[in-house]
Amino acid sequence: MKKKDIKILLVDDEQDILEIIGYNLAQEGYQIVTATNGKEAIQVAKKELPQLIIMDVMMPEMDGMEACENIRRLPELSNVIIAFLTARNEDYSQVAGFEAGADDYIAKPIKPKVLVSKVKALLRRMKEDEAKGDILNVGGIEVNREEYKIVQDGREIVLPRKEFELFYLLASKPGKVFKREEILDKVWGNEVVVGGRTIDVHIRKLREKIGDELFKTIKGVGYKFEI
Repeated sequence: MKKKDIKILLVDDEQDILEIIGYNLAQEGYQIVTATNGKEAIQVAKKELPQLIIMDVMMPEMDGMEACENIRRLPELSNVIIAFLTARNEDYSQVAGFEAGADDYIAKPIKPKVLVSKVKALLRRMKEDEAKGDILNVGGIEVNREEYKIVQDGREIVLPRKEFELFYLLASKPGKVFKREEILDKVWGNEVVVGGRTIDVHIRKLREKIGDELFKTIKGVGYKFEI
């Protein structure tokens, strides 16, 4: 997908931030659409079907966390990348952001050039994911990477992007212990700084949705998928 075909939705209640970020990303050749609160973000996202959403957390009418959760429930936006851009940089706020379904959590203030680099990295991972496009069958579970779909015992399970990528990584090699550092590198990438608790949060959600017995914790090391 070429830059001119990539649509980015910017969501912030501060107009100057929308203008600065929008200008810098438009200069790179991306299509830019905007919203000023969570409710409007959902409406615009459903209409425009962006590839990437960059969203503030603290906003009127509906905050970013709630908007993210609502967007993640929409089938037509199952593959959209969501990144929070916010002044809220506490650990608990970051964990809440990932629990809501975010792919990245970026702290304000950030220089426009640095943000552009992060956007490129997020979109690059999207292209890499699209290129893989295959189906994995493991332990009675069908994993369709191209459609980001999991079918278990005839039941379709919808996972947010990062939960899907983590599950795909573990399920691709049943029995293999993936170290936490390897998981962070392959699922989140070197350019994204996240805390160790982020992995724990995503594993807990996978256990709830797919089966607690399938995911084993190797204390002090990492996790493995066991059939």
